[in-house]
Amino acid sequence: MTTTLSSKGQVVLPRLARTKLGLIPGTKLRCEVHGDSIVLKPEIPRPRATQLVVDKLTGLRVAKRSSPDATVTSEMVKALLSDFP
Repeated sequence: MTTTLSSKGQVVLPRLARTKLGLIPGTKLRCEVHGDSIVLKPEIPRPRATQLVVDKLTGLRVAKRSSPDATVTSEMVKALLSDFP
């Protein structure tokens, strides 16, 4: 994968890289220089893969919430669907 540095010092992370790491708009990245390489790491590790469970009421498979106040945002959905045809 390659990308280009803009005149403002900006780069676009390729979709495949963003999807593999679960990066969404607004994710903060730590920038480290190692020799002649630049390493970007998300400041907050991405959440674990969602676990699907069967809802007792409906019998449908639903995402198990890690906490009662866990929410799914529009940005999360857009990031997940960015590769979908």
